[in-house]
Amino acid sequence: MNTRTITYLQKIKMSETKQQEATTDVKSDAVKATAAAPKETATDAPAAEGTERTPRRRGGQGGRRGGNNDRRGGRRPRRGGRPERVRPEFDQKIISIRRVTRVMAGGRRFSFSVAMVIGDKKGKVGVGIGKAGDTQLAIEKAVRDAKKHMIVVPMNKDSHIPHDVHVKYASSEVMIMPAPGRGLVAGSSVRTVLELAGVKDVTAKIFSRSKNKLNNARAAVEALKQLNVR
Repeated sequence: MNTRTITYLQKIKMSETKQQEATTDVKSDAVKATAAAPKETATDAPAAEGTERTPRRRGGQGGRRGGNNDRRGGRRPRRGGRPERVRPEFDQKIISIRRVTRVMAGGRRFSFSVAMVIGDKKGKVGVGIGKAGDTQLAIEKAVRDAKKHMIVVPMNKDSHIPHDVHVKYASSEVMIMPAPGRGLVAGSSVRTVLELAGVKDVTAKIFSRSKNKLNNARAAVEALKQLNVR
């Protein structure tokens, strides 16, 4: 080989080695730059945030919530617990309820009719009727009407009636007889009237074919009115 070729090859090798060194230096510089960049951002970011606004503390919120829980837990218990419901003066029972329809020029109008029996099971009993556009109002009217027409049943100390009685009211015909030791034997709304009146050991018989519960109840009240203590 000539000297020229040798020198040419040496120059090529030298240029290759220089290129390799240059690439390695570039790579090392890039790695250093990437490693240093997060540190700078991490150090600079809090300063910027600190100048704009203060971060919220999670611990403070938790403390507030904890404080609310403490307040809720620190409520005083109610004295005496729940108030007891006041027992009504009279027991009530609906014997019939029906919807009444009236045909008017503008259309149909609906209302409710309620028949009710009230009593204290100590000798007082009454039958009333109420009419209104709402069932609750009709019930209240029936209670007021029953209180107006309340009677006191004459009975002895054992809640027995003194004698038998036979009454006809409208199309209803009822007979009530004392029956010691048999209990209360009656049907339809007559049983309701005798039960709320507190009468014991009695037998009632309905002779009519009437299915009208209101008339049967009023017939029972009329029968109890005719009782006389001997």
